Amino acid sequence: MSDAATSEARKALNRLRRAAAKALHELESLEGAIARTEGQDFPKDDYTAVRGLLAELLGFADREGARLQQKVLQSGTSEPGWVRHSGPG
Repeated sequence: MSDAATSEARKALNRLRRAAAKALHELESLEGAIARTEGQDFPKDDYTAVRGLLAELLGFADREGARLQQKVLQSGTSEPGWVRHSGPG
């Protein structure tokens, strides 16, 4: 995978993850507002199901990010800012 393709994939994956996290946050806001308004009529199961789908999407983004990072590490390609260093150095 070329450096340009890797960079584009990483950026797209980050956008997807941010969008899924934002959607989950917005769903929680909507759920709170509608639950207070509708009381017993609130479709709790529907919201639980959608929350699960968004959590699944976030999990996919995390797994795909780890997979992409592993491919980059295996190929020996080094993209600035991709591999985080821990400790002094």
